[in-house]
Parts: sequence; C-alpha cells; structure tokens
Amino acid sequence: MMFLKEVLVWLVITLIGTNSLPQGAPEKICRSMLPEHPGSLPQNSVSPFSIVPRRLQGKVIVVVRSLLGTPFQGFMIQGRSPDGRIVGTFENMGEFAHTINCDNERDTTTHSSPNPKNVLEVQWTPPPGYDGPIIFNGTIAQDYGIYWVGVQSEPFRPSSSMVDDDVPQLSSPSFFNTPPTFVKKVKQESAMDFDPFYTGCASTKLCFGSPNGCVKTESCKAVVAVSVAGDKFDFELKGYQGAKWVGVGLSDDNKMGSDSVIECALSNNTLDSFLSWTTGKGNYGATRTKNQLGIRLLNHSFINDVIYCKVRRDAKTLVNGLEFDLSNKKYYLLVAAGYSATGQGVGYHDVTYLPSGSLLSLADVSEVEGASRILIRIHGAFMLAAWIGAVSIGTLLARYYRKTWTDSSMCGKDVWFGWHRLLMMFTWALTIAAIVLIWVELGTWSNELPHAILGTITTILCFLQPIGAFFRPHPGASKRPLFNWMHWLGGNLAHIAAIVAIFFAVKLGKAELPHFVDYILAGYVVFHVIVHLSLSVMGCLSERSSDGRVSSFPMKDLNTSRNTTHMNSGDYPYGVFRKAMLWIYATVVIVITIVLILITVLAPIEETWKTFRNRNVS
Repeated sequence: MMFLKEVLVWLVITLIGTNSLPQGAPEKICRSMLPEHPGSLPQNSVSPFSIVPRRLQGKVIVVVRSLLGTPFQGFMIQGRSPDGRIVGTFENMGEFAHTINCDNERDTTTHSSPNPKNVLEVQWTPPPGYDGPIIFNGTIAQDYGIYWVGVQSEPFRPSSSMVDDDVPQLSSPSFFNTPPTFVKKVKQESAMDFDPFYTGCASTKLCFGSPNGCVKTESCKAVVAVSVAGDKFDFELKGYQGAKWVGVGLSDDNKMGSDSVIECALSNNTLDSFLSWTTGKGNYGATRTKNQLGIRLLNHSFINDVIYCKVRRDAKTLVNGLEFDLSNKKYYLLVAAGYSATGQGVGYHDVTYLPSGSLLSLADVSEVEGASRILIRIHGAFMLAAWIGAVSIGTLLARYYRKTWTDSSMCGKDVWFGWHRLLMMFTWALTIAAIVLIWVELGTWSNELPHAILGTITTILCFLQPIGAFFRPHPGASKRPLFNWMHWLGGNLAHIAAIVAIFFAVKLGKAELPHFVDYILAGYVVFHVIVHLSLSVMGCLSERSSDGRVSSFPMKDLNTSRNTTHMNSGDYPYGVFRKAMLWIYATVVIVITIVLILITVLAPIEETWKTFRNRNVS
C-alpha cells in the first residue's frame, strides 16, 4: 500500500509539474489552433521558436526548433495553402509526435509527450501534383502558460525534383530537464517575399482592400477576401499597420449606416470575430449585435502587428430584423480598420476605410474597384489652393505693400489692393465650392473631428470677410479703425484655423496622405513666419528712414486726419528689397501649393508611384 501511495503522489506531482496535455492537441482546436489552457492567453511577443521546411533525400522534413536555446513542451503543426486549406499528410514519429485528423486524414501533427525539447523533425508529404506554395502554421508551447499561436514558416514549394537543401541534417530531439523562462524579446524580420493572402484574388476568390488598387500591388492597409464554401461564405480579413480591428460591412449603398458588419477584433491579446451593426449617420463605429448566430471563426493569427481572421458566415442571416441573403442579393462592401475596439464593438476607422464602387455578387471573383473619391480630392485641392496659396500671398500684400508700386494702378485701384481683392475673391469662391463638394460626398456633418470643426470655423470667417468689407466705413469715419482691426483679426484667425485643419487632414484615412506631408506643411509655416518677420523688421527700418508712417500695420491707422499728400508721394524706402521678398515668397508658396495639390489628387501617392514604376518596368 505504501508503494501504491508513493506512485500516486508521484503521478500527481508529475501532472501538476508538466500541466500540459500529454497526448498533444485535440482535434476540436484544428481551426483555431488555440490551446484550451484556462487562465492563460497566447503571447503577443515575437516567438523564440521557428518552423523551417527542408527538402532532404526526396522527403520534406519540417523542423521545429528554438532560436534562443529555449526548449518547448508542446506543438501543433499544419501545412496550409495560400487560401488557408490544410493540405498534405504527416508521418507519425512514435514517442515524439503523432498525427490527428482535422480536414483530412493525418493532415496535422502534434506532440506525443510534454518532455522539453529544443529541436524536432517531422516528415510531411504534399498532395499529389501540388507544388505549393505551402506555409507551415503552428502553435508552439514553451509550457502550459507560455505559448505562441500563428508561428509561420517561410513560403515553401515542394518541387517534384526534391533537390536537397544545402543544410546539415538534424538529429533526433534533444531534451532538457529544466526549461528556463523565456523573457527576451527580439525583433523578427519578415522572411516572406510575398503575402499569401493575395494568392487567388480575382481567380478563386473576391478580394477588396483599401486604399483603392492595393490588391494588385499587395500593399493594402485592410483587405477582405470572400469565397464560396458550399452553402456558406468564407470571409478572410486582414489588417495591417498595428490595427486592433478590421471589418467588412455589407451595405445597400456605399455609405456607412444600417450595415451588417463582420469584425475581427483584438482584445486582451486574443482575436475573435463578431457580428456588428452600424447605427447610421454621424456614428462611424459598429456595435455588436446581441445575436451572434450565423458566423464561425475558422482561423486567426496576430503576427508582427498584422491581424488575420477567417470567418465562415451562413448564406442567410437575420441581423437587426433584416435578412442578409449573400447568395441571391448584391451588396456594397465596406472595408475598414482602426485602432479602437471595446467589448461592445469597434470605434472609428482611423487606419483606413473604403467602400466598393458598385454592388457586388459575393460569388463573383472579378476585380473590385473602390468608390471614387474624386470629390474628396477636389475638396482638398481647392482648400490647399485657397489657404496655402491665395491667402498667403494676399495677406502679405495687404500688410506690407501698401506703399509699393504707388506710381502704378490695377483697374483704377492701388496695385496691392487690386491683387489682394482678386486673391481673396478667389479664396472665397474655392472655399465655398470645397464645402459644397464635401457635403455632397458625405451627405451629412463630418465626424472627422477636429478637422471638421476647424474647417467650419474657417468657412464661416471666410464667408463673413467680404460681407464686412462691403459695408466697411469710409476711411475718414470714426469706426474705420475698428473695422481695420476686425478685418485683420478675422482674416488671420481664418488663415490659422485653415492651416491647422490641413495638418489634421493628413491624419484622416479618407485623405490617404503620406506622413511626410506634415514636414512640407511645417516647412511652409517656418518659411511664412521668417518672411513676415523680415518684412516687419524692414518696416521698422523704413519708418526710421522716412518721415512717413509705417505701412506694415494699416489697422493701427487711428488718426483719420493723416496727411494723404505725403502718403502718395512715392514708394517707401527699401522697395527693391520688398519686391524681391515678394517674388521669392510667391514662388516658394506656389511651388508648395502645387506639390501639395498633386499629392492630394494622386493620393495615395505611394501606390500611384508604385503602379507607375511597375508599368514602366514591364
């Protein structure tokens, strides 16, 4: 009896110590590959383990190894095609590894023992006639509480020639008695020359991504692929650039609101899929529905700040009392990604957002174009031309050039006033047109705060300026100084609000502007300030060199009985310098404006350049 008790105690201690499934992974986690370890979550750091396929003596050997000498206890490995299918078969390795049946017989291998090991070889056979590419996908557990899901190999082609790779053959597994705790994080560079997600787009599955045209260049910020799976539909969702969620909406129009959404969201380092609903205009998020029936998460991964989910959806689902029939009805696709996700839904699509340009049959695998953003592009171009170009030059003329070109006139008015009025009218017309265009595009008040608030302030001030100028008091009236101050203040506030609004526009997903636009705008601001300071200093020097008054600050002309004879007696001193500064300033501002307009109209400029370069190379 004592001997039996000692054996039982030893078994209990052993089970507690290993705390791992001795028979390996169960078949019920074939799709998610997520261990059912209560109280633990998969790691979101770079895995210290690798999966490396090799050709050796006419066979495919899959090597699971530790990169840092950290042993592992458990694993689950599958060979997958680019569209996510589990393919090929593994050989049983006796006491080291055995196979389980997921989609097909012996298509997955897992550990046979939780004994720690730092390298293991398993043999894999591709399907007859299939030459890849293959990506081996796995879950590797250092111990019960520390494991990595979605560890991937490089893309691999099991060529029929089966030429051996030039690597040394690895021997049988090595074991350690006391596995150390892994704490070191190292940067892992991607070894993939292509993203397998895009394989089969427009041939075996429907693909749509943002920005527009990114599927062809395989450079999407968010992308969805739809394929038919019997009487159901498979949705693959992928979000890049550190997105915390990626989603696809099914809509009767190309606007957000009253749409059924499939979201792939990251919460507490765990990915999951949900059915959500967009509530209408003004709210750019999505709220999860109470009824989550009709979808099933098949696969997911979170590697190098890229999230991926494969979700199977019933052809017919009832969401918020509306039936969505994917087989018999066409929908607009709305693809989006963002950084904010909660337990109730996802937030604003601040990574990217794009609706499809037409209604789509989800069983159709033809190429998909995004909705035109020409009105958004024109809106941005008009605002840049108005507030970077026209206003900058117009205000400079009004402030520093009242006593320049005094012997000339423009349409019977002083030269400075003629150009100032022309440029401000140009600004007014472009601003009003830009606001009308963006209202037509959105159909509602924009939720792009604070850009929308600053743009509205700019538009109101711009609209009021010419009205105030029309009713301005006579130069000799007592209220003329008050008008001068108010006109100066309104113009400057509108200019400042417009420039800040443009800075915020760079961050908008709809604008699709590159980050270096911030540096161009910052350079403009610095140049603008330097020129104003230079002309202000020159105004002070001009005042000392003349018995006249400084023309730089006309709003300060409080003396209504000034000597008008002297004011028309000729240019103030340093006129050559002022004219040279104006030409330099105008040239630089016009060049900056043209560059910014081109970047805006051709956005996303990186994709436009990449497409242009690829066409020239081919």
